[in-house]
Amino acid sequence: MQESKRQKQIGQLLQKELSDIFQRHGFNVIDGGMISISAVRLTPDLLEARVYLSMFQIKDNHEMINRIKEQMGILKRDLGNRVGKQLRRVPEITLFLDDTLDYVFKMEELFKKINDDDAGKENK
Repeated sequence: MQESKRQKQIGQLLQKELSDIFQRHGFNVIDGGMISISAVRLTPDLLEARVYLSMFQIKDNHEMINRIKEQMGILKRDLGNRVGKQLRRVPEITLFLDDTLDYVFKMEELFKKINDDDAGKENK
């Protein structure tokens, strides 16, 4: 189902504000790795937000999501202070791991391997 214009607008607002909150709380750079919010998708009633986190060079992604979930009360309070004028209720936030970056790296490795194999066959 396609998102409405309002869902997209609120999703972009939440993504911007959550990114800033993550930066202020030090969640964007942890243990030499980086965390960014790649997307925020909202339900049509704007009461639930699915936040997709992209992690780069984080050793245990699921443990990191659990660490962020432990701080969710503080994050949601800060978000409410920022978007309270635009929204009647702060959406319930659910965190998801965005593995698109991992997929891209795997595809690049496969293409490189295919190109190397083709180059090896041409040389014979």
